[in-house]
Amino acid sequence: MRPLLLLDIDGPLNPFAAKPDARPPGFTEHRFRLSGWSRRKPLRMWLNPGHGPALLALAERTGLELAWATTWEHRANTMIGPAIGLPSLPVITFAGASSSWKYPAVARFAYERPLAWLDDDFDLYPGPRDAFLAKRAQLPTELIRVNPREGLSAGHLAAVESWVRALP
Repeated sequence: MRPLLLLDIDGPLNPFAAKPDARPPGFTEHRFRLSGWSRRKPLRMWLNPGHGPALLALAERTGLELAWATTWEHRANTMIGPAIGLPSLPVITFAGASSSWKYPAVARFAYERPLAWLDDDFDLYPGPRDAFLAKRAQLPTELIRVNPREGLSAGHLAAVESWVRALP
């Protein structure tokens, strides 16, 4: 089975916590109109157009399957993916997500596959995170925290590639 690389949007691909005058290099502003968005103004996001090609190249080199693990769910394929050059990817849905956050849905989706996961929120729910990791103790699992002030970097991609290369 191909290992998975799970992608979150807010934090890794959109460094939402960066100060406006300290936007990370390579990120450009995008504005999205979302149905159900409570504000009248479009949602402002910073995205790096180099991330799509870099992620696709990583997947090609390593055999990883890319998938969305974001509360954007299917909108990731219709809004964010095209903005950074990613094709339509599998989507993990989080219907009924509770205080266990994304972990139960990710466990069902990944099942027995090795996975690396890029996200900024692993520390918000330490109990469910630790239970998730304990259940996956026999499966290669790498949680790679991305600082939401900085976004995804070449160092994160290198960490994923090193993890894949070390798989049995």
